[in-house]
Amino acid sequence: MIRVVLADDQALVRAGFRALLGSAPDLEVVGEAEDGDAALRVCRDTSPDVVLMDIRMPGRDGLAATRDIVADPRLSGVRVVVLTTFAEDAYIFEALRSGASGFLVKDTEPAELLHAVRVVHAGEALLSPGVTRRLVEEFAARSRPPAPDRRLDALTGREREVLALVAAGLSNDEIAERLVVSPATAKTHVSRSMVKLGVRDRAQLVVLGYETGLVRPGWLA
Repeated sequence: MIRVVLADDQALVRAGFRALLGSAPDLEVVGEAEDGDAALRVCRDTSPDVVLMDIRMPGRDGLAATRDIVADPRLSGVRVVVLTTFAEDAYIFEALRSGASGFLVKDTEPAELLHAVRVVHAGEALLSPGVTRRLVEEFAARSRPPAPDRRLDALTGREREVLALVAAGLSNDEIAERLVVSPATAKTHVSRSMVKLGVRDRAQLVVLGYETGLVRPGWLA
C-alpha cells in the first residue's frame, strides 16, 4: 500500500484528491495539510511514501515545505510531487531544486495522477525526457555560470558521462544506444551515480548535472 499525504490550502481540492486516491486499491491517504507547516508536521506524524504538495499556500509555501521534508533525515523515504495551477518553467525547476521528485499541474487527468504517485513511489522522476530537455536548457540559458564544484569527484569517467546524458534528458535506453552498452548497464551506472552523489532520484541528477556545469544548454546538439 502506497501511503499519501495531501497538502493544499483548499479543502475541496483535498477532498477531490482523497476520493480519487481512495478509489485505487494500492493507494491510501494517511493525512492532510492546509499549509507548509502543517505538511511537515503531518509527514513527521505519518511517515508517508508520497506527498502531493501544492506550491501556493498561506504561510510556508509548498517549495519551502518540500525543502524541509527533503532535509529531514527522519523523512528520507518520502517523495514529493508538486501540484500547481502554474505550468511555468521557473516553477518546475525550482520545485526540482527544492527536492521534489515530480511536477504536475492540477488539470492532470485522474489516471495520470494515480500513475504519477506510483511512478514517484518507485523512485523514478516524474518528467519525461522531452520535458526535461526543454526545461533544463531554458533554465540554464538564463543562469549564471556555475561555481567550481567538487561533488562529481566521486564519480568514475563513465559515470560522469552517464550523468551528463541523464541531465541532458536521455532515457536509459537512449543512453545505452549512445554508449553502445545494454540498458541494464546504463541503469546500473545511473543507480551507482545516485548512491555516490546522495541524490534521491533521476530528477535530482538532472538538477545536479546543470548546477555543476557538467552539462550546458545545447550540449547534445
